[in-house]
Amino acid sequence: MDSRTQAEIKLDLDKYPSLDPATQDDIVRRYRQLDQFIHAEGLYQCRYTDYMIETCRYALLFGLCLLFLRLGWYSVSGLFLGLFWHQLVFTAHDAGHMGITHDFLYDTVIGVVVADFFGGLSIGWWKRNHNVHHIVTNSPEHDPDIEHIPFFAISHRFFESLRSTFYDRPMIYDSIAKISVRYQHLLYYPLLILGRFNLYVLSWEFLLRGLGPRKGIAWWHRWFEIAGHVFFWAWFGYGIVYRSIPDAYSRFVFIMISHMITGPLHVQITLSHFAMSTADLGIHESFPQKMLRTTMDVDCPAWLDFLHGGLQFQAVHHLYPRIPRHNLRRTQKLVQAFCDEVEIPYALYGFVDGNKQVCGRLADVARQATILAECQRTVAKEGFAAGH
Repeated sequence: MDSRTQAEIKLDLDKYPSLDPATQDDIVRRYRQLDQFIHAEGLYQCRYTDYMIETCRYALLFGLCLLFLRLGWYSVSGLFLGLFWHQLVFTAHDAGHMGITHDFLYDTVIGVVVADFFGGLSIGWWKRNHNVHHIVTNSPEHDPDIEHIPFFAISHRFFESLRSTFYDRPMIYDSIAKISVRYQHLLYYPLLILGRFNLYVLSWEFLLRGLGPRKGIAWWHRWFEIAGHVFFWAWFGYGIVYRSIPDAYSRFVFIMISHMITGPLHVQITLSHFAMSTADLGIHESFPQKMLRTTMDVDCPAWLDFLHGGLQFQAVHHLYPRIPRHNLRRTQKLVQAFCDEVEIPYALYGFVDGNKQVCGRLADVARQATILAECQRTVAKEGFAAGH
């Protein structure tokens, strides 16, 4: 184990409660007690009136998209379509966690309709990734949500060409990665702005390769999703982009604006984890401590909750994934009290400060990549000179 990894582990051991069985067992006991209290308070019960409001918001955004499309204001139309997609993701996330009806069949149908039919993204692909992410959060070898080589590395350990257990292949730190990681803090926002295009590729790869369930109660999900994608490209690709927009330049502008406007969503998704610990403290660390050590919440006023869609409460969400997002703000206060009791630091930053934390982490790893590259060049030069 390299000295940098040892230093990161020591930092977490000093900052968080002891890993001795008595301490961790007490954390788990209090965590379960809190879960029972949350149930008793009715915070697992979904308020469907909240989703009526959400539906009205979606209808308004999509209606404005169609209105400006008809008026020939294609840029403005693309803006509202992007905002529509931005909002849809929150309900797809809820359904993927069975946080709406708490019924596997109903929430699956809701998730596919919202994500695939109207968003063009595979809810099945997302669930396959995201379920693993919730189990092994911020583990460089195991968590697909932080495995973004060759573009991003949030830990120096990615320089070792780690083998991903999720993708079942090594994540090669190749020549492209050696360049891009050195500038990742500058590339972070530009790449995330284009993130939706990558999600199309990942969704189709998942569906065409049949990486989801093929047997059991979920055997039909793949075919339902494929039907959803055909429907999506029919209404979006053919009906709007091809039939409703008259020239290539206007189509290009419409597509780019509608996709780039979802960029802040990708920032929100990465914000909760990229700046947090990636150290492995071993098997004796309890689940709640690991979730709170690897996840941050984003502080915002209640009136902005619709813009963040519950993703600002990721620490709470990682502890109790099936709590409906409209109840997460109330649950947050209970979790903060729990953290005070067990003396686990609760990471809470404003949106701007959270972004500074992430960019700082990316810049730190970029500096390490630069130093490594310089050392490798020096060793290679000295070796060449010695050989002559």
